Amino acid sequence: MYESRPNLIIGFHGCEEEIKNKLINSSSTIQLSEKPYDWLGHGMYFWENNYDRALQWAKDKKKRGEIKVPAVVGAVLHLNYCCDFLDSRYIQLLKFHYRLMASRYHALGEELPENKDLAHDIHKDKILRVLDCTTIEYMHAGIYKQYQAEIAAKGFSEIKLFDSTRGVFTEGGPAFTGAGIFEKSHIQICIRNPDCIQGFFNPRKGFDFMKWLDKKYGSA
Repeated sequence: MYESRPNLIIGFHGCEEEIKNKLINSSSTIQLSEKPYDWLGHGMYFWENNYDRALQWAKDKKKRGEIKVPAVVGAVLHLNYCCDFLDSRYIQLLKFHYRLMASRYHALGEELPENKDLAHDIHKDKILRVLDCTTIEYMHAGIYKQYQAEIAAKGFSEIKLFDSTRGVFTEGGPAFTGAGIFEKSHIQICIRNPDCIQGFFNPRKGFDFMKWLDKKYGSA
């Protein structure tokens, strides 16, 4: 009953300026990330209502020589059927699939992947989320296989496939001494189904409304 996310959300995607321009001019250029360490599995990533964090991410990529001109593109998102890890039921679902995956690895005599730190990360935030990504993708694959099996057996399926994934992350170290608030805390969205992206836009700068009013009507 409460599984779908009906509201529209603003997301921001940090990227190369050239990619930003392509996305605004042609939505057919959407590319889904399939890196083995993606935090929420494979898809296109957005910072939820967080332009500054998206821009900082792009600037950090430039410092490491991975981006020439850092930029941010905005997007209007409809999450639809979302695997939302701010909702307890989906955490339990992921735990269930982790147990299945761990049993399979054990039966094959293989080591489970691990989340790892990057050398430059002084906060040890386990930036390379290989275990998380592998588990989430294992879950998606398992659900898809069940869906396909029902289609083959009955011609239809009531199983829903996730359109998006969402999670909250604490990152970057305490904002001040003793704080429980972290500098890079954010909500991240992973869009699996590109049709969840209603459109892209070029984020605009704020307008000085009071200055405009003073000019129009005169200050008191």
